[in-house]
Amino acid sequence: MPSPLTELPLRRLTIEDLVACADLSEDRGWPREEHKWGLLLTAGTGYGVDAPDGKGLLTACVVTSYGPGLAAIGMVLVAGRFARQGVGRRLMKDVLRELRGTPLTLHATPYGRPLYEELGFEAVGRAEMVTGHFRPSGPAPTVSTRPATADDLPAILRLDAEVFGEDRTHLIARLPAFSDQLRVAEDSAGLTGFAAAWPNVTTHVVGPLIARDTATAKALVASLAAGTDRPLRTDVDVRHEELLDWLKESGLESVAFNTVMASAIPALPGDWTRRFAPLTVAAG
Repeated sequence: MPSPLTELPLRRLTIEDLVACADLSEDRGWPREEHKWGLLLTAGTGYGVDAPDGKGLLTACVVTSYGPGLAAIGMVLVAGRFARQGVGRRLMKDVLRELRGTPLTLHATPYGRPLYEELGFEAVGRAEMVTGHFRPSGPAPTVSTRPATADDLPAILRLDAEVFGEDRTHLIARLPAFSDQLRVAEDSAGLTGFAAAWPNVTTHVVGPLIARDTATAKALVASLAAGTDRPLRTDVDVRHEELLDWLKESGLESVAFNTVMASAIPALPGDWTRRFAPLTVAAG
């Protein structure tokens, strides 16, 4: 028999739901991540169900749309006291119905992957989360970087669309206000990469990390690390083995793996060779 919980109405979330979303994260043992929730709820679309006992949200997620070509689902959470009652499955089915026909992607934990496979998602990649205090290892990067300026934004947006494969102006244009640092690398022909470091509880998350090659990616990470005393955290596509090895040699440790999954699309668009890390796994 269906649980009465699955009959409760789904609604759109707004920035007014930020504290409730952070409370839901904390309820499941995640960091509150209010700064990240604020970005996702303004650049994306939140979906949620209010708890029947009137205490916050029963379940929630955020969808970040990149037009008809791709949308990312993230922050899928169910309050602990209502777990294992079909609530997460119902939320996902409702959201998939809303997004019918749109290619979708998400980052799945080992716990969540079986549900997503049941709903038609397939693994298309893997990301490794690493974190720790950065201590430079080996020769200093030879690629120079500098802080981004307002004049760089058009070039950043062009490079990002080329590498990501879809237009995410609504997300990337928020980086100057959202991040504590935004740096670029360039040569005589123009920008060759950019990266941001944004605050998340006790760390600085490095993302997005877009770079022409591994040397450029290393230089961007090293320059961001030089501007903070916090530990760094980032989620790197496992195909970038050289960068991951260097990060671990420089003091970061592996803490988790996520499976990159997709539906209605055989592979993610864009150029993975230059896409080293996402802004956040919650936004694809």
